[in-house]
Amino acid sequence: MRFPILTPEEAADLFYNDCNCGFSGFTAPGAPKVVTQAIAAKAERLHEQGEPFKINIITGASTSDKCDGMLARANAIGRRTPYQNHPDLRKRINSHDAHYYDLHLSETAQKLRYGFLGDLDLAIIEVSDIQDDGTCVVGTGVGNVPTIAQYAKRIVIELNEKLRHALYGLHDIYLPLDPPNRREIPIFKASDRIGSPVLKLDPEKIVGVVMSDSYEGVKPFTPLDETTQMIGANVCRFLIGEMNAGRIPSSFLPIQSGVGNVANAVLYGLADAKEIPPFEMYTEVIQDAVIDLMKKGRCKFGSTSSLTVSNEVEEEVISNIDFFKEHLVIRPVEISNNPEVIRRLGVIAMNTALEADIFGNINSTHVTGTRMMNGIGGSGDFTRNAYVSIFSCPSITKEGKISNIVPMVSHVDHTEHSVDVIVTDQGIADLRGLDPVQRAHVIIDNCAHPMYRELLRDYLKLSTRGGQTPHTLEASLAFHTEFLSSGDMRNVNWGKFIS
Repeated sequence: MRFPILTPEEAADLFYNDCNCGFSGFTAPGAPKVVTQAIAAKAERLHEQGEPFKINIITGASTSDKCDGMLARANAIGRRTPYQNHPDLRKRINSHDAHYYDLHLSETAQKLRYGFLGDLDLAIIEVSDIQDDGTCVVGTGVGNVPTIAQYAKRIVIELNEKLRHALYGLHDIYLPLDPPNRREIPIFKASDRIGSPVLKLDPEKIVGVVMSDSYEGVKPFTPLDETTQMIGANVCRFLIGEMNAGRIPSSFLPIQSGVGNVANAVLYGLADAKEIPPFEMYTEVIQDAVIDLMKKGRCKFGSTSSLTVSNEVEEEVISNIDFFKEHLVIRPVEISNNPEVIRRLGVIAMNTALEADIFGNINSTHVTGTRMMNGIGGSGDFTRNAYVSIFSCPSITKEGKISNIVPMVSHVDHTEHSVDVIVTDQGIADLRGLDPVQRAHVIIDNCAHPMYRELLRDYLKLSTRGGQTPHTLEASLAFHTEFLSSGDMRNVNWGKFIS
């Protein structure tokens, strides 16, 4: 091999306080696994000596405990974008120990190329194979690797021998030109390939290679419960109804699905919904459920930016890689989440919410409006450009102490203008063509839990000021303030808001 072999500690010595770093991967797949652990250890040593040490990180999305987790626990993250989901990093963000710039995933690479995010001093890029001329096969998550590789001044390679030689042909690496020279992205069906199976790095930038040997460590999702099964069944019922009404073609349309247990439940529901024909996915993440759907012939093809599957399923994919190369392609996130392509293909977007309000606004990111959970991720990329946009969540959490249908969301990530359908375990609210008051009644009647319906109807009656959207501002966040006060939204009393 042309490039020097480095220990993780030798690679970590290249990183310095306040350096701007690009990391490969999209969710845990493809993210660095060993150098980041050495960087965290270095940070802890320096902090013990009273020296400052934090690095600024740009990724494809979230990473893993070996990356975001260890660095957060070492208080080694200065700035972070565009998405995260690790509880230790979340604590740092909410205590302002780390500065977090939440960003639509499809925009990160181009904002980096436009110069909006500053220079990239260093990058860590996981690959499954590399040649002496810098030609490499990347890992199971592409994310923003092509742009990070192009703009980083120096690159550390993590060569994952667990994946070596297995992944060639699985990727489609393509970078759009920047304005004013950008042209159409020529993807006309989910299975179209428009780029290269390899990424070509500048060999002069590569300072060394660190060896690794592990799968991604993605935890399997928890088994479906009654609530998530009902949500999945209701989403399928809506899609079947749209097909029967002729509003979705009988050949169906590509699907996008967010990450998590609710999203996984929807996908498992599609396995049993035989009224829906075998379909394609144009999405950002492929989960365990999709691999199962492919084996059963229910999912014909999946275009993604990451193969976010558990270790057991990853082993199965690697062992049957020839089959899955015929059914999968992994792209950069600015292509997997590209608004132009999403709209052209007519993607059905299915994402999850923390809470929804009775007028159709969605909070995806902030608990009680202040504490960051994960970030907006790619939900906005798909929601605003989908053929039909669906948001789902349980109607209640914490044994009914929280209603996820509220008078006003405590933080807005997706406005009423972008949300077509809301689904909970209680039912389906089709909001298309409705004004705010009509939406409120449909959401309360179909999506709110019965224990909260009268409280929400009474909120609507409070307004004496009129207007198209009849909020009573003094009471609009009373569900949230009551929960913060007593721990139970059901204790809200509208009487104190009546003059």
